[in-house]
Amino acid sequence: MTVAITRDELNASDLRREAARCRDANAARRMLALALVLEGHSREEAARHAGMDRQTLRDWVHRYNAEGLAGLRNRRHPGPKLRLTPEQLAALDKLVEQGPDPAQDGVVRWRRVDLQALIKTRFDVDLHERSVGKVLHRLGFTRLSVRPKHPASDPEAQERFKKASLSWSARACPSTPVASRSRSGSRMKPEWASRVR
Repeated sequence: MTVAITRDELNASDLRREAARCRDANAARRMLALALVLEGHSREEAARHAGMDRQTLRDWVHRYNAEGLAGLRNRRHPGPKLRLTPEQLAALDKLVEQGPDPAQDGVVRWRRVDLQALIKTRFDVDLHERSVGKVLHRLGFTRLSVRPKHPASDPEAQERFKKASLSWSARACPSTPVASRSRSGSRMKPEWASRVR
């Protein structure tokens, strides 16, 4: 059974104009197929010109009749349902924000594999490691993290080491020739390095 186009606010030339303005190539192709039908071409010919079969064109005619031009666009799929409840997501957010307890959790910073095990033990939900990354991204966490600090680290000893390293690197070795800089600012070889003997 052939389905007729019942909407009459746009004629064939209007549909062609809308197709030319449309940034969605698939929706524009559907508009052009409907324009061909309105101009009197057969459904089979219109479908062939638009790169679809007659049944697909029939489905798009139904959507156009029901929703207008908006019905010719692809609908976004919502994706799979979240496996963690909002309460569990809030608890996970708080755990990640606080960071791990090295004595209890055995790690100094969270990795996805650690959080995967934590989610399994606390919430009894099996998630793939990649899915844990997606959940963290949805919660607003990025992959970048600060360098973890060991619980037994000595900040004063670290500062003394930094100061000693700076004073050592500031001393130049007198036997090493200093490379000059070009006008562009990049380093150049010393003159003696390019001389042919």
